[in-house]
Parts: sequence; structure tokens; C-alpha cells
Amino acid sequence: MCRWAAYRGDAIYLEELVSSPAHSLIEQSHCATRAKTSTNADGFGLAWYGDRPEPGRFRDVLPAWSDCNLKSLARQIRSPLFLAHVRAATHGSTRRDNCHPFVHDNWSFMHNGQIDHFDQLRRPMETMLDDEYFNGRHGNTDSELLFLLAMQFGMKERPLAAMAEAIGFVTGLSLHLVGSVKIRFTAAFSDGKSLYAVRYASDRFAPTLFAGPMGESGSHCVVSEPLNDDTDAWMEIPPDSAVVVDDTGLRVEAFKPAVETQRLPNLALAN
Repeated sequence: MCRWAAYRGDAIYLEELVSSPAHSLIEQSHCATRAKTSTNADGFGLAWYGDRPEPGRFRDVLPAWSDCNLKSLARQIRSPLFLAHVRAATHGSTRRDNCHPFVHDNWSFMHNGQIDHFDQLRRPMETMLDDEYFNGRHGNTDSELLFLLAMQFGMKERPLAAMAEAIGFVTGLSLHLVGSVKIRFTAAFSDGKSLYAVRYASDRFAPTLFAGPMGESGSHCVVSEPLNDDTDAWMEIPPDSAVVVDDTGLRVEAFKPAVETQRLPNLALAN
């Protein structure tokens, strides 16, 4: 399982989440405490927003703790909104195109979890994408394909609803083709203005998610696991929840995808 951290608020140096805290993201890459595996060595990535609408991005396949460029960039780059991720691969080979965050236009996305039976679901999921999103896919992970499916379903206009529809579609597809479903989904995504996060699973085992304030200015970070031992500073986000961080602050709301079957007849599922 992967580890990640996201931030929205006053501009800060990326190192304040990535490398400086006692349990920073780099520390979590080889010593995670709230994941099935403590080591996340299959690459890392950053996506940050600055003066342009689209995010900057840096990814590599090295373990986060062994890349001197990551620490240098995190020390020099300041941003009011950024996503950072260390990867433990489930689907997809260890290559740069499979490292999170994924981006499309001004949107960025990163994920901790998995879609079971992805090899059987991949082709019909791809069939739902028009040329813009199909050609925007560069890796072969379930995470990137789910992100593009949500974009196809209207994430630009209604981020959480489109993500719920994408998960509901994959749920219906898995039930139709496999007869069962297992989706683990704790993710963060952003359009450069607001930060969204979701904690969801089709069973009882949703990957962890926490949120906490940073400073006294209404800034917040959302993380896979706390960045320090100050347990009072971190709120655990319950399963079946979404987090929104915007100009009004941080709020938590229900997130419960419905099984989507209406689109299934449009696919060639006989095989």
C-alpha cells in the first residue's frame, strides 16, 4: 500500500510535509506504521501548483529516501497546494509513467489502494474513455485509469460526484464480469484551487486517512498517516467519507458510490 500527503493553504516549502517532520513522507517510505507493508520503494512523485493553471510534476522510480533531488526540490519549492506520493506497487510495473501523482490538464490525482481483478476490468474501463482521455493515459495502473474514468464522467464540473460514479461503474463492471468486487480507495485530487480526498472501500478495510491543520491561517494537510506523534492534532477520517479543503476551510461529507449498471449495456461484455 502506498503513502501520500496533500496540502492546501498558505504557500509553504514542500519539505514541511515531504522531508522535515518526524514522520515525514520520506520517513514513511521505509517505515510506514499504518500500512500492511512498511516499505514503499517503487517510486515517488510530487505535483505542485504555482503561477500557471497546470501543476508542475517530478516523478522517479527510485525509493524516496535515496533520491537527493527529491530533498533538494522539496527544500526549494514553495506552493499553496501540492500532492506528494511514495509508491508500493500493486498493479503496473515500476516505471516513471506509473508513479503518482497523475495529471491531466490542471487536475492532479494520487491513490492508495487497488482494484481487484483489474486485468479483467481494464479493457472495458478503457472502452468508456473518449480519445482525449484514452490518449492521455501513459502508464498501465488501475489508479491512472480510474482517474481518467472520473474525468470522463465529469470531474471538472462535479469532482466528488464524478469520482463516485467512476467507482460505482467499476463496481458494477466487476460484479458483471467477475461476480464479486473489491475496491480499496483512499485518494487525493485537485484542480489547483480546491483539494479533495476520499476514503472508501467495498469491504471493511479502507486504507487510512487523516487530516490536520497547519499553522494558524486555515491551512490544512490530508495524509495517509500522521506526520508526527501529536495525536490530538490529527483527525481520522472515517470510511465512506470525502474531504474538501477550499477557501471556507475543511469539511467532511459522506461518500458512498452506488452500483452503476446503466452504462454496462454500451460495452461489449460478452467475452
